[in-house]
Amino acid sequence: MTSARDVARRVLVRVDDGAYSNLVLPEALRRTSLRDRDRAFATDLVYGTLRAQRRLDARLAPHSHRPLDQLDSAARAALRLGAYQLERGVASHAAVGETVAVAPARVRGYVNAVLRALAATGPPWPALASEGEELSYPDWVLQRLDADLGVDDARGALLAQNEPPVLTLRPNVRRLDVASLATELQTGGATTIAGTVVPDAVAVRAVGDPRTLPAVAEGRATPQDQSSQAVVNLVGAAPGDRVLDVAAAPGGKATGLGERVAHGTVVAVDVHAGRLALVGTAARRLGLENVHPVLADGRVQPVAAASMDRVLVDPPCSGLGVLRRRPEARWRVGEPTEGLLALQRDLVVHAVAALRPGGRLVYSVCTLTRAETVDVVDAAVAVLGTTVTVLPPPSPPWKPWGGGALLLPQAAGTDGMFVAALERC
Repeated sequence: MTSARDVARRVLVRVDDGAYSNLVLPEALRRTSLRDRDRAFATDLVYGTLRAQRRLDARLAPHSHRPLDQLDSAARAALRLGAYQLERGVASHAAVGETVAVAPARVRGYVNAVLRALAATGPPWPALASEGEELSYPDWVLQRLDADLGVDDARGALLAQNEPPVLTLRPNVRRLDVASLATELQTGGATTIAGTVVPDAVAVRAVGDPRTLPAVAEGRATPQDQSSQAVVNLVGAAPGDRVLDVAAAPGGKATGLGERVAHGTVVAVDVHAGRLALVGTAARRLGLENVHPVLADGRVQPVAAASMDRVLVDPPCSGLGVLRRRPEARWRVGEPTEGLLALQRDLVVHAVAALRPGGRLVYSVCTLTRAETVDVVDAAVAVLGTTVTVLPPPSPPWKPWGGGALLLPQAAGTDGMFVAALERC
């Protein structure tokens, strides 16, 4: 019979080979008959192991006669999985024995020897050589955020992103209000908490795969972090408005805008056909016929000049604000490149032309680097000159930062996000 540890180990192998945890874990869980408690355990094992990967590798390294990066992915996954359980306080006989039992036969002896040697060293666990190892982030991330945010805010953000995210739902305002959604979830056995950044958000505990919730499956709610819901609110779209969403895939913000404009229109532009298809799927689930996916480069707008009431530019970024939700990303991303920064700036500059006079553009990125936030806005405004006016930043828990504002992960338990709003003169 498949166990939570076996599911977690198999998922970790796939992620180590290049897959995305948020895609392969739900798929793996759907193929099992695990109870909810075991599903939750498997989820913690996968995401927790990925977040702690550098720290776990540093603890394992002295006990392995071969560097971990020279082992095959099956051995690495089993070692990290066992080490994570030991760190979490799981009894060593279970953390070691049951992890060895689900490892491939060819590596069981090695995994058993290394994990038993590690178990003999703690708790308490010896201090590691560097802060990057202790916090389990690449050194460049610490150095970049220390320089950009200051040590206190940087450490707070990194510690917050080592914690599991809370599931937050956005009610489809065309079908359901927030009170009705909360009541429905509570009736189904979930614990709900009112949003702290967005009053209409509903944080949920004691649920499994959110796609199995009737409200989500039937298009009455959408899983979306409060930070992203707040961005949709800051766009300020009203019923009847025409809205352009640049780099719209996978469609969370585009559909949120579609719910708000009612009989208005949302043009959701993305340059990637495969990802753009996700926007259409999301709109159909929610019954939004006013969201129109358009395959186009945001630097060449598919709409008439000065025809839009609102524009959202949500470009690709380093994603350093969503590392709790995408744990393996911390091991895959690098410093933002000049090409990425130029794209972010150019998307803003070209999108302004689509705005009517008095219209508002919101630039948002789910990252925390100065180069992708303050510097992009400053560069775009320098090009646009008197064409635009920078609007005041939103109120706390947003923190004013340059021409916009940051929502730090530790401020309200959300993803990290930057926003800036420009008005067309």
